Amino acid sequence: MDDDQLTRAIEDNAAELLMAMGAAGGGSQRNDATARWTIGGSPLDYHNAVVAGGPAAVPESVAELRKYGVPGSWHVGPALRSPELHTALLAAGFTHGGSEPGMALRLTDLRQPDAVPGLELIRVSTEAALTTWQQTLGQGFGEGEKEARWVASVYRPLGLTDPWRHYVAFLDGAPVGTITIYFAAGVAGVYFVMTVPEARRRGIGAALTAAALRQAEPEAQYAVLGSSAAGRSVYESLGFRAVCEIDLYELGVPVVDGG
Repeated sequence: MDDDQLTRAIEDNAAELLMAMGAAGGGSQRNDATARWTIGGSPLDYHNAVVAGGPAAVPESVAELRKYGVPGSWHVGPALRSPELHTALLAAGFTHGGSEPGMALRLTDLRQPDAVPGLELIRVSTEAALTTWQQTLGQGFGEGEKEARWVASVYRPLGLTDPWRHYVAFLDGAPVGTITIYFAAGVAGVYFVMTVPEARRRGIGAALTAAALRQAEPEAQYAVLGSSAAGRSVYESLGFRAVCEIDLYELGVPVVDGG
């Protein structure tokens, strides 16, 4: 894939994941020539997501968020980005929540990180294992237990088989990390990479990511992800490189006029 194709794959993989998770959460789905979104299925702004649309769709998205009484977000990559959209989002009350690099890696170029003695990666295949995944994720990712509970609640109806792969990393038998691999848009998307606070700075994040991606290689030639500032150096050490930027615009629970 060239960089344009990789950029599209980064955007499309994330969009498919957000739409699927939102639908499983009971959100309303829109996918037409004007906009694509999932709204109302999550208490989290990130997952009440608009993944396609132009300036004209901004007030419609606010109205949908108001209808459900939830916070929401626009996920704006190169395919959507324009000065006009930026202006429309700010005028509607959205704030720019920052940018993250969209990164990609040909899996044959995956670098082997330093081994972590006692580390084992186990794929989630049972309800009990998903509960362990949830409890581990809740110790240090995003909005903590609130986000972990919601994510696990939608993964249950979505199922534990491809295109979803969830893993728990165990260190000397204790759960210390999580990762999810999602196959869509012809690539393996990397999500929910987390190491519990007391086990950080030991190379666990790199080791568990590499282990999960080695298992993904038969099904995909490329892996993609959106990185936090803290995680970027870890992914670069594995061979990932930035090919685009994804902007997040966030809106709290919209206020009903006169309310």
